[in-house]
Amino acid sequence: MSSQDSSIQTHKSVDRRFSVAPMMDWTTRDYRVFARCITQHTLLYTEMVTTGALLHGDNPDRFLQYDECEHPIALQLGGSDASELARCAKMAEQYGYDEVNLNAGCPSDRVQNSLIGAILMAHPDKVIAAMKAMQDATSLPVTLKHRIGLDDQQEYSVVRDFVGAVADAGTETFIVHARNAILQGLSPKENREIPPLKYDYVYQLKKDFPDLEIIINGGVKTLAETQEHLRHVDGVMMGREAYHNPWVMSEIDSAVFGQPALVNDRFEALERFIPYAERQLAQGERLMHMTRHLLGIFQGLPGGKQFRRYLSENGHRSDAKIEVLIDAIELVKQQLDKAKDKSNEQ
Repeated sequence: MSSQDSSIQTHKSVDRRFSVAPMMDWTTRDYRVFARCITQHTLLYTEMVTTGALLHGDNPDRFLQYDECEHPIALQLGGSDASELARCAKMAEQYGYDEVNLNAGCPSDRVQNSLIGAILMAHPDKVIAAMKAMQDATSLPVTLKHRIGLDDQQEYSVVRDFVGAVADAGTETFIVHARNAILQGLSPKENREIPPLKYDYVYQLKKDFPDLEIIINGGVKTLAETQEHLRHVDGVMMGREAYHNPWVMSEIDSAVFGQPALVNDRFEALERFIPYAERQLAQGERLMHMTRHLLGIFQGLPGGKQFRRYLSENGHRSDAKIEVLIDAIELVKQQLDKAKDKSNEQ
């Protein structure tokens, strides 16, 4: 079911104790549906969608449609023009999203020239105008994702003053990537790894602004790390680990949200995904476009390599059917049985 196939109630409040970060080329609709086969309560974010793509492209549906199972889901926008962002925030509400988020953290030089992403931290007046306009245009929660500073800005006061100024204009939720963004000389990938993490800066924000909702992002890989962060801030956003090792999300519903786990094992999660994959195949989507997001599900288990290899070698064909995925899953089951037999023999 698409986002427009039924009437949808928007939500003024969203539980952000755990979320998956917006990641270009990764947090696609297919990935988000698969994540929803593992965790029911995690907040999911779209890839960043620019205002230009929505307002000046010929098919905004392509960027805005999602599967009904993806709730709670937030739309992340890239842009700096307040009126354009307001129009896009209104579109987010019309499509039934649960939150709309402004990207002020992406360091890519491809978007800097359009005043999109981290460069906005150098223009707090534009951020304030944009957030006000978006809040006026929609009843959805409007949130901001940003870094702790730019380039060689090392003082905590940089992010403190930025958050304070934007909060004074009415923003209540800040998702803080606990690294600086280096705008010249580092690639986006290097910007996720080289600038040092300063979690203490984010913890201090919560102390200085106790009434704000502060979400921490950057380098989080485990449930234990998530729970430690939650002692200091309101929520945790996990990025690459939730993509490369999606099973890490399997304990979130119970450990973070206090709800029953959605599935008992990886095979059950994949069984949940297969009907969606079959529907998409029937609509002309290629299998590999979907299965590329599943490659990490058996990470560290016997058969995991065979699973990845089989999907990579057979899923790319234009005529690949769901049987390719089913066969890849069967390979893992066989490897696990062999490992179990070997263990019993010992």
